[in-house]
Amino acid sequence: MPEFCGSSLLLGLPDDVFAIISRSLSPRDICTLSLCCRSLYDLVASEKVWFTQCDMVEIIPHRDLMEWRKGVSSYRALCRFLVSVKPLIGIWVHQNPELGNVVYVMPGFVSVVGCRILPQELGPLGIEEGPILWAPVFEIIGDPDGSASFFLHGREKGNDYVYPGSVKSVDRNCNVLLLEVEPRQHKSKLFPNRSFAYNSDKELARKVSRSHTGLSRSQRLIIPCEAKVPFSRLAFSDRRKLIEVVTSEVGQQVPDLANRSLFPRLGNDEDNFQKDMALLFERRSLLLKMYKLGQGFNWKEAPEVPSDPTQLQLSEIRKSLDRSSGSLNEDDNQTQSNLKKTFGGYLRASIRQILGKSPSINGIRAHSKHSSSSSESKYAQLHDFLSSGDTIGLTLHASMMRLSSYRAWPNMHDSRFALYKLPMRVPRADQEYAGLWGGTFGWPPGKPTEDKPGKALFILLISYEESEGQTNLIATKILEGTHYVLHPNGSAMFIVNIDKPSQDPFPWDVDANSFPFTVKDAFAGEGIANGYGFRYPGSKPGSLFVIQSGLLAFVWKESKAVLTMQRLNLQELLKKGERVPALPPIANFSYLTKSYSNVFAGFSTASTCLSSPRFTLYPNWLVPSCHYVLMFQLFMSN
Repeated sequence: MPEFCGSSLLLGLPDDVFAIISRSLSPRDICTLSLCCRSLYDLVASEKVWFTQCDMVEIIPHRDLMEWRKGVSSYRALCRFLVSVKPLIGIWVHQNPELGNVVYVMPGFVSVVGCRILPQELGPLGIEEGPILWAPVFEIIGDPDGSASFFLHGREKGNDYVYPGSVKSVDRNCNVLLLEVEPRQHKSKLFPNRSFAYNSDKELARKVSRSHTGLSRSQRLIIPCEAKVPFSRLAFSDRRKLIEVVTSEVGQQVPDLANRSLFPRLGNDEDNFQKDMALLFERRSLLLKMYKLGQGFNWKEAPEVPSDPTQLQLSEIRKSLDRSSGSLNEDDNQTQSNLKKTFGGYLRASIRQILGKSPSINGIRAHSKHSSSSSESKYAQLHDFLSSGDTIGLTLHASMMRLSSYRAWPNMHDSRFALYKLPMRVPRADQEYAGLWGGTFGWPPGKPTEDKPGKALFILLISYEESEGQTNLIATKILEGTHYVLHPNGSAMFIVNIDKPSQDPFPWDVDANSFPFTVKDAFAGEGIANGYGFRYPGSKPGSLFVIQSGLLAFVWKESKAVLTMQRLNLQELLKKGERVPALPPIANFSYLTKSYSNVFAGFSTASTCLSSPRFTLYPNWLVPSCHYVLMFQLFMSN
C-alpha cells in the first residue's frame, strides 16, 4: 500500500475521531469500506464505530445501548438487530372489532414488543397518571449474533403461552404485518441448534432429491426452501387451519420468570434500573433457550441436541390436519346454523340466495359441495403448498403492499391475519398538530361526574390533507373506550379547515384548577354526528380550539359537547401501565370477527383485570337495540 494513499489517512486517525466521522456513513457504507483492505477491516470493526451506528438508529437511548450490548456478541451484532427491526416500531391496527385493535410496537430488552392497548376508561387522574391497560401480542428477540427470534403470545386454559417462530426479512417500508406458516427444508446436522427432523414421507423426499440432482447429500440438506405457493394464495379455511395446528404443536407454557415485565419500568433510579435489567436479561436468556431447545429440555436425560422446536414435520402436520378437519367442519356448520337462527343471518342468507351468492361468515365465503371449478381455482391447493418443504413453522412477515386509504385509515382485508401500520408524521412548522393524541369527553379534561366516575379513552391520529385548495386537519379515531362502539374504526371524529378561523368563543374560561387560560387559535370545521347509519355517520358544525397549555378541544356548536385532547407518548404510558392477560394466540395477533363490544376485556378474565377499578368486563352480546338495523347494513355491505 503506498505511503500516502487515502486509506492511510483514515488509519492514522484516533478511534474517537473516526467514530465521529462514521456518523456520516450508513452501516452499509461501513461494511463496504471494510472490504477495501485488511487494515480498514480492522478499523471499522471497532466497537466505538458500531456503537455510533447503533446510536444513529435512534431506537433506544445511550444508557440502554450499553445494557443491550451485554446480551449480544458485539455492537455490530446489535446494530444488525436494531436496523432490521426499526421499521416495525410504531402503531399497527386492524379494523375489527370496532372498539379497536391497536398494537403498539416498542423496544423491550434486546427486543421489540408488540403491546395491545385495551379499550378502557380513565379515572380522575387522567391520561398522564392513570395506568394504561395493555396485553402482550408478540416479541422479536435479538440473538447474540444479531439475528431475530419470534414469539407469539397467547393464553390457553388459564395459562400464558408463547409460540416460537421465525422472522422473514423485514421490508424497511413495510406497512403490513402478517402471521403466516412457512414451509422449510431441514438443514445439515453441522448446525444442530437449527437442524430439522428428517421427514418420513418418502414421496416428498424423492421429490426433493429429484429437484436437486447433482448435489451432495449435505448440500441438499441445507438448500433454502422456495415456496411454490405463497401462503396468501391458500383459502382462508386452509390458512386458519394451518396456523391453528402449528400453534397447538409449538406452544410452550411460560415459566414464572419469563412472565415478568417485557421492558424496564419508567422513571427508575439507577439501582432499580439495574435490577430491572438483570431480570430482563435472565428472562431473555430463558426464552432463547426455550426457542432453541424447547421447554423442559434436560441435558442429562437427553445429551443429544434436539431438532428445532419451532419447526414441525409435515408427516405430523398431515395427521393433525386430518384430525382437526372434522372438528373444524363441525364448527363451521354450527356457526352457519347459529348464523341462520338470528334475524340478521336469516335476512342476509335470503338476500344472498336471491343474488345467487353463497352465505359467508366474517367475510369468508362458505363453499358448497357443488361449487364450480372456476371458484375452486381461485385458491391454491393445500398439498401444493405443503410440498414446498418437509417442515413448517410460524413466521412473521413484514411486507410492503400497495394499499388504498381513506382519511389516513388503510382499507384492510377481512380474511388475513394481518396488522396494518399507520403512517406517523413528525410535526413540522406547517403541520404542528400531526401525530397521536389521547382524548376524553368533557371539560375540564377527565373530570369525573357522579353518574360517570370514569371517562372513555379515545386515541386519535391527527393528520393533514390537501383538498380542493384548502388544508384540512383530520382526527381519525383508532381506539374507543366506551361500553359498546359508537363510531366505526377509522372514523373522522372531526375535520377542520386550518385556513378558516372560527369566530365562536370557547364556552369555558377556567381550567380544572379554576385558573384562567388563553385560547391561541380556533378553526372552523365539522364533528361526527348521527347520520345515515353506523357506517355512514353525519356531521355537525363545530370548532377546534388550541389551548395555551398544549391541549386541543373540539366543541360541537349546537350541543356544546367537547372532546379534549392531549399529546400521547405511548412508550412512556405503557412502561408505567398495567399488563393484563392476552387473548388466545391467533385472535391475539389480529381479532378478525366484527364486534361492537369489548371482546378484549371479555377474554381477559384473570384477577389482574378484575382488580382494576377502571376495567369493566362487558359481554360480547352487549349491543344496543338501535344497532340491529345498522347491522343489517353491515351484512349487506359484506
